[in-house]
Amino acid sequence: MTAGDGGSAVVDFALVAGLLTLVLVSVLQLAVVLHVRATVVDCAAEGARLGALADRTPADGAERTRELVTAALSPAYARDVSARTRDVGGRQVVEVRVRAPFPVAGLLGVGDGLDVSGHGLVVAGGVA
Repeated sequence: MTAGDGGSAVVDFALVAGLLTLVLVSVLQLAVVLHVRATVVDCAAEGARLGALADRTPADGAERTRELVTAALSPAYARDVSARTRDVGGRQVVEVRVRAPFPVAGLLGVGDGLDVSGHGLVVAGGVA
């Protein structure tokens, strides 16, 4: 090490530590985004299956989806939940659709970046 290199290790550490911190935070945020999406998809599918039961309606499925999303994440993610019955290949299917914020920093989200749906096959004697 020459006399002109004094303090360069500190600068190198600061640059590398900052970059590694940025990469770590980015990976953690990606994990949060994937977790939120998987949770919302699961809640929508569960709500659709409930809404497709013989003694239930699609509105019941939407309400159950709201309850599940609120319990698992936050009420902000359950603001826009809709349900309908549609025909897919000659079979009646309940579709529950959730539009939720895209998590940008932790669970703080913006817009309606996540748009997912769950489906449940209507059982015989169910809602048509």
